[in-house]
Amino acid sequence: MRVLAAMSGGVDSAVAAARAVDAGHDVVGVHLALSAKPGTLRTGARGCCTIEDSRDARRAADLLGIPFYVWDFAERFTEEVIETFVGEYAAGRTPNPCLTCNEKIKFEALLDKAMALGFDAVCTGHYARLSIVDGVPELRRSRDDGKDQSYVLASLTAEQLRHSMFPLGDSLKSEVRVEATERDLAVAKKPDSHDICFIPDGDTKKFLENKLGQTPGKLVDDETGAVLGEHTGVHGFTIGQRKGLGIDAPAADGRPRYVLSLEPVSGTVKVGAAERLSVTEIDAKRPIWPSEEPLAGPTECVIQVRAHGGTAEAVAEADGEDIRVQLRQPLRGVAPGQAIVLYRPDGEGDLVLGSGIIAETR
Repeated sequence: MRVLAAMSGGVDSAVAAARAVDAGHDVVGVHLALSAKPGTLRTGARGCCTIEDSRDARRAADLLGIPFYVWDFAERFTEEVIETFVGEYAAGRTPNPCLTCNEKIKFEALLDKAMALGFDAVCTGHYARLSIVDGVPELRRSRDDGKDQSYVLASLTAEQLRHSMFPLGDSLKSEVRVEATERDLAVAKKPDSHDICFIPDGDTKKFLENKLGQTPGKLVDDETGAVLGEHTGVHGFTIGQRKGLGIDAPAADGRPRYVLSLEPVSGTVKVGAAERLSVTEIDAKRPIWPSEEPLAGPTECVIQVRAHGGTAEAVAEADGEDIRVQLRQPLRGVAPGQAIVLYRPDGEGDLVLGSGIIAETR
């Protein structure tokens, strides 16, 4: 097959590309330039989308003996990822920009261009298991639970998955680093990327305030309605947040308060006790079904609401463009805007049944 290897400049994508070459595919490497001003992105050789990363990706491609290109996706990244991120926070929701980047950039813009150029598949260094059974994609958790990225890939359509390759799904990260060392890849010990690439200092609140300005509102006790303080914008908060609330006086019971809800129209941030964060029902929109078939009636599953952690047993049901989920155990810190992924434990890595974007919780 003709395979386009997306090479971020990190160790995972380099080894994934190497394995594609070893498998006998006709491989071409490509690095995505995601900013017109690369210096505004994170620096420090963290393996994502800086000038340093593009150079690391080129060196890896040279070592593998494959052609290498840099494609400019900066404008689309700004529109699809950064502006969506800002807009979601302004609306009182909590987005996952890495999930959006995978969906809109790596497996929409990139894959579309690859297909137009005659490639058969896009290869990435994501940790997830993918197989095609009778034409139906089956996406599963990776062997390495600590690195599993099936959550951020669950928004991909069946057609996108049919043209995707994840060579690292059956490997541990430690094994990938050893392999990179054995292959003399300079990125073998390069640190992983954990931060949001377009917020170089990690200060999301300051970034959003620079974009949205200050929109003052009140911090309100959810039970009593008492005004506890003021803030400069609901975009500075997320559901479940405990620190940085700006409340001087302790609660009457001496226990910490948490953000319970955000109301962007009125500018109200409601806070309260931790137990009031518990959620037992979730409604989600924009369902994606890897099998192209929605759930057939109420289905026992395990749901995940954050990239790392936030899982619970549940019963899920599809209703047109909605997914309704009843949790067996309460979860805390579930916020509108997050993705919910439905898994079926099957002893082979937990099969992704579907995903959606959380619209409402109860």
